[in-house]
Parts: sequence; structure tokens; C-alpha cells
Amino acid sequence: MRPQEAVERALSLSRADDCIVIADEASTANLRWAGNTLTTNGVTRSNRLTVVALRDTADGVAAGVVSRSAVAADGIEDLVRAAEADAAAGEAAEDAAPLITEGPAAAAWDDEPAETGIGVFEGFAPALGEAFAAAQAGDRRLYGFANHMLTSTFLGTSKGLRLRHDQPTGLLELNAKGAGGSAWAGTGTRDFTDVDVPALTGDLARRLEWGERRVDLPAGRYETILPPSAVADLMIYLYWSAGAQDAQDGRTVFSAPGGGTRVGEKLASLPVTLSSDPAAAGMECAPFVVAHASSRESSVFDNGLALGATDWISGGTLASLAQTRHSAERTGLPLTPPIDNLAMTGPGGGASLEEMVARTERGLLLTCLWYIREVDPQSLLLTGLTRDGVYLVEDGEVVGAVNNFRFNESPVDLLSRLTEVGETGPALPREWSDYFTRAAMPPLRVPDFHMSTVSRAT
Repeated sequence: MRPQEAVERALSLSRADDCIVIADEASTANLRWAGNTLTTNGVTRSNRLTVVALRDTADGVAAGVVSRSAVAADGIEDLVRAAEADAAAGEAAEDAAPLITEGPAAAAWDDEPAETGIGVFEGFAPALGEAFAAAQAGDRRLYGFANHMLTSTFLGTSKGLRLRHDQPTGLLELNAKGAGGSAWAGTGTRDFTDVDVPALTGDLARRLEWGERRVDLPAGRYETILPPSAVADLMIYLYWSAGAQDAQDGRTVFSAPGGGTRVGEKLASLPVTLSSDPAAAGMECAPFVVAHASSRESSVFDNGLALGATDWISGGTLASLAQTRHSAERTGLPLTPPIDNLAMTGPGGGASLEEMVARTERGLLLTCLWYIREVDPQSLLLTGLTRDGVYLVEDGEVVGAVNNFRFNESPVDLLSRLTEVGETGPALPREWSDYFTRAAMPPLRVPDFHMSTVSRAT
């Protein structure tokens, strides 16, 4: 059954007071390689059907939510009844609100679901083969994977709303190993036509050359240049932690000491902006809310709500927090639901990473961060490890690779200590790439990044 038909059938079978149905149809193509040799490739397909049954109660509306994969036509009624039973057993939802009746312009409802295939790598695969040959000749080994997913989401409600969005999501991760240790590079992409394999592998080769000289350094605070990938990991975690309801309840770094939130407070030493926009070039994402379940940052009642460009931090000042209609009513702040991309920009005309290195008297240049964990939500203190290359810069030149470190830093506190913001470009987070690929970040200079201990990881 086509996903549109599954939505319509579920709605027609519903006996609830209101009903929301979401059908997701996804296809994935992938390549994997190791030791300069392609190892596996394949294409998979999957689907999921979510039914939200709404029941009027004496004091509000109860919501029952059930989601299942690979639901056949004869299984739809069972799914609908399960959602209705969940609603019957539940209490009134605190986030209850009238269903959205009009959404933004969207893709054609009746068109076939979008689908990817191994052909998405038509231009990428030959370039990868040439990179294998060059790495072999240079006594390097390449490892990694490329993944491309196309998901068509169909959203229908008993109020007549019909919305559809097709979301391409691609990523490439490359790891090179050689005498200079290991080095990593990665990028997000919509279709692999913009992936520059020679540039990525050339950067890896250069980093392995840097790593042939080793320098041991102790823990401490160092002037550090964070490349876009590392910035993405830190800023995405900040974004995930910027929920209005938790801030209003005094649970996060965005809670005001005397109550309420810190919206309107200056956070950054430089006029940086952290923003999301469904229409951002190269990072396009759903222009309406798609909520498979309710949480403190999302609400099934908001399904279909139009999304627009939003500044979370504007000119260094906290401007917005992630809101549902329910939390916006509680906080009195504008309605700003989460959006599935994130960009950070500086005051304009930022330098390239190479130019920032050339202006460094003595400091560290990172490659990426990993194993990031939260230590303290009240300050958003994070800990984690450096990975795949930490380099010592002296008099504007990289002079060697140093040992790995464990770091302790809060991305919010880090913003208050910035001394330079570079040029914004596409950035794939290393730690969060399984969950978030649509990001654009600048390199950042921090005068005293806290490397708390030396790590034995190599």
C-alpha cells in the first residue's frame, strides 16, 4: 500500500474524536571501504506508520500514540485500535491544543515517494577509486563509509490537513591511517554531487605528514582553534539543551537565577548568530512540524505547524528557545519550534581555518571531538576526548602532532571567551552525525580551552 493510502485508510478507520497519521517511507544506499578497498554496498528500504488517537475528556484531551514498522494493509486497523486503547487509558495531555488546519506549501501529496539508489554515487565512486590508488602509492590506508537516505513523510489529520516532505540526507566519513597516525574528515551532503574527494583526501594526507613528528604536552589550558566539525558537535549539544520548558522550570543553563529564562541576555563575547532555517541553501529540511511523540520540546498537537527562520542567538544575545505552543503559552515567549538544521555565523568576513593557523603564535589545532557526555546541565559542562589528530602550531606553522586529551568545557561559557570567529562553511559533527547532519559552522579561536587530562587514546 502506498504511504498516502495508508494515511487515508488509518484516518477512515479511526473512531477517535480526532486523529493524526504519519507515514514515513525511507530508502538508503551505502558504500563501505577499508584498507583502500571497497568492502560492501547495498540498498535498503523501510517504512513506519504512526497513529495519534485523540480522546476528549472532562478536563482536556488524552493522546494515544502507537508507531510500527512494516505495517501491511491488513495491519492498519490493529494499529489504529492500539492507539485508541492507549488514549482511553491515558490522562489529559498537558500539551493539548487545537489541531493545525492549514500548513505551509509542501510537495505534491499524490506523487510517488522519493527513492534513492546506488546510482547516487555515480560521480563519487570513481573519485573514491582514484583516492584509493593515491593512498596506496603514498603508503596510506583509507577507511570509511558513504550513506544516502531519502525519506518521504506524509502527514494527514482528521481536520483535513495533508502535508508531505521529501528529505535527502547524505554523509561521508573518511579516516586515513599511516606513519603519522590517523586523521579524519567528513561532510554532509544532499546528493553527493558537491563532495570534493581530492580535497578531503588531500587534507588527510597533509595531516598524516604533520603527525610524523610527535610532541608530548601536559594537561592545561591552551589557545585552541576548533575546526567546524568540533564546533558543530558543541553547538548542536547547546541547541538540543535549549528547550524553553526546561529553562522555565530552572533545569538548565538557560534558566534565569530568579526564575524564568535567560532570553535577552548576552552570552557571547563576539556578535555571533546561531540560527535555523528550513529553506537554508544546502540544508533544506521540513518546513512544518513532524512530531511522532510528545516531549518537553515537541508536541503531537503541533503536527503541521509551519516553521520559519529562527535566530536562537542573535548578535551574541540569547534570542529564542525551542518551544511548543504549550511551552510558549507558559513562558510568554514567541513560538519557535525546533528545526532540523543549525548554522553559526560571525560578524562577517571571517578568516579561513588556514588563515587562523597562520596568525597563531602558539596553540593547538584540533580535528574533531568524540565521546561527548554532559557533566552538569546547570552550566552545560561537557566532557569528551579529542580524536584523530591534535596538532601543535608555533609561529603560524603546524610543527607536529601532540597527544590526545580529555576536555571539560561548556559551549555556553566557551561563547563568552571567543577571540575569533572564522568563515562559516558546511560542517559534519563527528559525534552526532548519526542524528544531525545539516550544519554550517565557522572555526573558532578560544584563548584557554580546557584540556583537563592527558588521554592515553591513540
